[in-house]
Parts: sequence; C-alpha cells; structure tokens
Amino acid sequence: MEKQTASTGGNSYFQQQNIEFSFHRIVIQGLGGMAHGLFASLLIGTIIKTLGTFLPGPAGAFLLETATYTAAVQGTAMAMAIGFSMGCPPYVLYSLATVGYAAAALGGGGGPLAVYIICLPAIFCGKLVSKRTPVDLLVTPTVTILTGVLLATFLAPSIGRLASLLGTVIMWATNQQPFLMGVLVSVIMGIILTLPISSAAICAALGLVGLAGGAAVAGCCAHMVGFAVCSYRENKTGGLASIGLGTSMLLVPNLLKKPILWLPPVLASAVTGPLATCVFRMTMNSAPISAGMGTCGLVGPIGVVTGWLTPGEAALAQGMSAVTPGAVEWLGLILICLVLPAVISFLTSEFMRRRGWIAPGDYKLV
Repeated sequence: MEKQTASTGGNSYFQQQNIEFSFHRIVIQGLGGMAHGLFASLLIGTIIKTLGTFLPGPAGAFLLETATYTAAVQGTAMAMAIGFSMGCPPYVLYSLATVGYAAAALGGGGGPLAVYIICLPAIFCGKLVSKRTPVDLLVTPTVTILTGVLLATFLAPSIGRLASLLGTVIMWATNQQPFLMGVLVSVIMGIILTLPISSAAICAALGLVGLAGGAAVAGCCAHMVGFAVCSYRENKTGGLASIGLGTSMLLVPNLLKKPILWLPPVLASAVTGPLATCVFRMTMNSAPISAGMGTCGLVGPIGVVTGWLTPGEAALAQGMSAVTPGAVEWLGLILICLVLPAVISFLTSEFMRRRGWIAPGDYKLV
C-alpha cells in the first residue's frame, strides 16, 4: 500500500511538473522540435548564403554575414525548439540556450544528435525543480545549465563520433552498393517522413550528404508528391498543396486504417531512389537536414541546388566540392523530385482503384 501511495505521489508530481515519459513526448515532439530549430537556423542560413553568393556589393556581403550567424546558433536554436515542443517552463527554456550551444560545440559533426540526447535529461532536471523554490530564478537555470553542460562535456564528443560514424557507414555503403542502398534509403526515409517522426532531424543527426542524401531526397519527395497525386480525387487542389508542399503526415489516420494505401508512394520511392544514385548520381551536398524535408516548401530540391553551388560543412568534410549543374543534373532533379513520383504513384493508385484495393474516400483528409 505504501509503495502504491509513493508511486501515485511520484506520478502526480511529474504531472504537476509536466514531465512525461512517452514516445510521443520524447521522440515525436522532441525530434520535431529539433528539426524546427535546425530549419530556423542552419537550413535557412544555407539558403541565405547561396543567395548571397549571387548578389554583388553590400547586399551580398550582408547575406553572407547573416548566414554565419545562423550557423553559429544552430545548437541553441535546436535546444530551445526541443524545449518549446516539450512544454518547458520559461527558465528551463531559456537555459537550454547554453546547453544546446555546449552540446553542438562538443558534438562536432554529430552535433544535432548530441543536442537532442543531452537536452532530454537537462529538460527533465530543470522541470523537476521548476517553480518549487522561492528562488526559482536562481535554482532552475542553475540546475538546467549545469546538468546539460556536465553531460555535454562527458557524453557529447562520443555521441557526435557515433552519429558521424553511422552516417559515414551509410554514405560509404551507398557509394559501394548504390542500387541496393538507393532503394533502402529512399524507401525508409520516405516512410519515416510520412510517420509522425522527423525524417529531417534523422538526416541532420546522421549528417547524410552525398549519394545517400540524394536517395533520402528522392524517397521523401516520392512520398509527398505521390500521396498528393494519389489523393487528388478526394482532396482536390487544397489537398494537393497541403500534402505536396506541406506534409504527408496528414494522411497518417488513413494509413493506419488501411496500410495498403502506402503502396503507390513506396513503389515510387523504390524506383526513384536507385535512379538518383545509379543513373543521375544526384547528391545532397547542402545542409543534411534538407535531405529529409522532401517537397515541404520545396526545401529538398532547393537543398540539392544550393549544394551544387555552395557545399555545406558536412559535404566539404566528405571531400565534396561545388559543381556546375548541366542539363543532365537539372533533368534528374525534376524527374526524381516531381515527375516520376507523380506518374508512378498515379498509375499505381489507378490500378489499385480498378482492382478494388483503394475505395472512394480512402484518401480523404479528416
């Protein structure tokens, strides 16, 4: 009886402090926040930097300088976005700025994963003491910062090396077996993009660039464009835009009820992935987060283009350099990111409709 009372008391305290140990809070909200932070810092900075290279004079110089600031605060932006998405109180949220900066700085190439992992216990400890003392202004920031920086000091370098190693292995395997890995990376990343898990955060954490990044772009675009086209009968132009330029996660309730609806974009990604790696040799040399964005705001294709012109740090570390895109590169980009996913998904879905595997209304957004 005492154990039950203690357990109940502990759960009640956690509820009061908004501490939740669930897949949704830790993985979905946490990784989603990490991707948002990266998007609002490094990714936007990469686009701004590319624009700056084309503008002459003070305007171009201003954009290039701005881009250096966005890169410098990416750890802070990720940490605070994670904290915001996980419902942190103000002093915990503000204190995560230091934690994120430390984790990113010490995590090296695997900094995004280090920031994510280090932030979780820092958030827990910060929430644990938040608003529980008369001197909350002193206690909560101190606990959050010291916990995060201490963990970053001892864990971030190893986490960073592990993430970089895993990403390097995936990229090496893709270079060695472009067909097989083109299929696997494209299909898996496309499925992850559609699930309520951040494919962008995973690509960033692993630092996926090069051919593996190109395969990830192909898979993510295949699922967004594919689902947008498949569902056009039910959702018309509004659905085409919200799914194709927004997110295919909107269809998760439909897919849970009827998983076979996943088949058209999965087939499309299985085709476009190896085409990207074996035929067009499409690479993602910009910020790795772009590889997991698909056609959301056209970030995936834009990332491919910016990577051609100004390779990011992750690509430079892999020995990649700027290229001058020709007709083949542009044709491959258009076919892989837009045309082929639409055509393959449309033909597959029409075949499935005629066989009765897809019924009217199956793709209707709810």
